Amino acid sequence: MTRLTALLLLLIAIPLAAARPTIDAHLHHVNFLHDSDGLETLLDAMDAADIEAAVVLGLPVTKKWEEDAPREPRYYMGDEAPVYYYSAADPLLIAALDALPAAQQRRLYPFMSGFNPTDLNAVEHVRRMIEAYPNRWQGIGEILTRHDDLTALTDGETARANHPALIAVYRLAAQHDLPVLLHSNLTSKRERSFIYLSELEEALAAAPDTRFIWAHAGTSAEIHRHQGALPKLGETVEQLLKRYPNLYVDLSWTVLEPYLLDQEGRPDPDWVALVSRWPQRFVIGSDVVGRFGNLGNIMHSFEPFLAALPSAVADRVARKNVQALLPGQAAMPLDD
Repeated sequence: MTRLTALLLLLIAIPLAAARPTIDAHLHHVNFLHDSDGLETLLDAMDAADIEAAVVLGLPVTKKWEEDAPREPRYYMGDEAPVYYYSAADPLLIAALDALPAAQQRRLYPFMSGFNPTDLNAVEHVRRMIEAYPNRWQGIGEILTRHDDLTALTDGETARANHPALIAVYRLAAQHDLPVLLHSNLTSKRERSFIYLSELEEALAAAPDTRFIWAHAGTSAEIHRHQGALPKLGETVEQLLKRYPNLYVDLSWTVLEPYLLDQEGRPDPDWVALVSRWPQRFVIGSDVVGRFGNLGNIMHSFEPFLAALPSAVADRVARKNVQALLPGQAAMPLDD
């Protein structure tokens, strides 16, 4: 049993209604087979956990079920079959939202994801989706680049943060005031040095008017499984925040352990200090994929860390920073 699993089991006994109000900044309404519990079930889970709203993402890829597979895969790592880019992700997300009452739709912030990030025509797909569903999109992503086993299983050219196809997408996003949620691991499962950091920096520098939300601060569960905590992650995050005012950091679940909380579930003082120094630049999210039964427990697991922050900073990280990143929103002052 991992320390995070133990923490989640402990938190099951805590009434979710007592949780701090939050906004989930990273939630996939489907899994890698594009199945889902459904948005009505999601909203029920949000109500039970005092989650006010959520950034809702599709998935830009889907898993292939091959003819010789012994069973239908349940996850992208379920067998050796590839995943491929799935452009239906975006209209399916809008259709699911359209089936909800208007008041419930306003609690869900849809991001566009269904394009191939190595296709130089990807920007045209994004443009067409913006035109087809005007004033609907609240952002773009999660764009998947440098994602260890998922990258290895994805058909075609390797996606990277600084690919020319994506630079065009980032710049179009800025024109429409759309934030971009970008997954770009700092390294591979075997390398301790940050071999992909330059790709991220080139992307940030090439699109200075684009607001980037960096998924998981460049980490992944597979990296941790193979080599534990990345050395100097906090220092690297701070250096990037200093250099790039267009960078924001998503602290979704792979950052919770082993960074935000120590082995006993106590807040790490270095990360508390880091987030406190940059109160407008961090958000939290569950990163659930299509199943919502554990949503409240995951979001509530951030509470020990949030409680260690100054109250105004905790409220920003828990919910206000997400809203400030959405189209048409100005960054809110800390003392609002």
